[in-house]
Amino acid sequence: MDWDKLRIFHTVATAGSFTHAGEALGLSQSAVSRQIRTLEESLNTSLFNRHARGLILTDEGETLFETTKDVVSKIHVTEQRILEGTDVPRGNLKITTTNSFGSTWMMNNIKKFMDKYPDIHVQMLIGDADYDLLTRQADVAIRFHPTEHLDLIQKQISTFHYNLYASPAYLNEFGRPQTLEDLDHHKLIAYGNLASSPLLDIDWILDAGAKEKRLPILEVNNIYGVLQAVKSGIGIGSLPDYLVQGSMNITRVLEEFPGQEFPAYFVYTQEIRKSKRIAAFRDFIEQEFKNAIF
Repeated sequence: MDWDKLRIFHTVATAGSFTHAGEALGLSQSAVSRQIRTLEESLNTSLFNRHARGLILTDEGETLFETTKDVVSKIHVTEQRILEGTDVPRGNLKITTTNSFGSTWMMNNIKKFMDKYPDIHVQMLIGDADYDLLTRQADVAIRFHPTEHLDLIQKQISTFHYNLYASPAYLNEFGRPQTLEDLDHHKLIAYGNLASSPLLDIDWILDAGAKEKRLPILEVNNIYGVLQAVKSGIGIGSLPDYLVQGSMNITRVLEEFPGQEFPAYFVYTQEIRKSKRIAAFRDFIEQEFKNAIF
């Protein structure tokens, strides 16, 4: 089988359409389609079922895709090892983490890493869905839940604390809660069921000290949105300390209550465990977390 055609097949299978694959490869849709048709003819089988909503792999296509994923992964690892043949960490580093942590703490601190390692090209994938490290969607992840994959290496690197916050305007109007039970009589902002959260029990504010589960006045499917809602005086919300550091117009309530803790994990694959750029980023993150106050 022609590797160039297999490479195109792998890109099409990953993208789910000829159009998106062509954009990634710098080829026209017709050129990509023609290459796939030629590959199918050489194998005497169909690799994709064509549907209005896109391309779906056939059983034979799934089998071939599993092989090309392994090949692409090994080529990527080999490429990075060659690039890292010197003592200086270098190469591409694709990092994924959550919306709230990635768009705040990471964006405020990643420049220090880039300045220290100018030969490492950083790419950030920020989102609450877990990118697949095993298929090379990202190299490393900072996650707030343990991984279920035995093929991944994970190391707990910190523990973040979620506490309760409100704006001075809200507290002036509705008073400051003195106990967890007092939350029954306050307006609460929650993450809600609008989208899946990367954190377990993120809406603990609805249950803490409550005889019955509380109903929030507002649900927001983004932690940064919860922060803005709290600052605007809508109600009390649970927020991570790293997000509110340096924020104006917000104050912690029920300080004596320890709040909720969420561990942070540094996750990567077995294949790149000896990578200099992975080690450099891991050491950087661990040191920054030690220096930070969460």
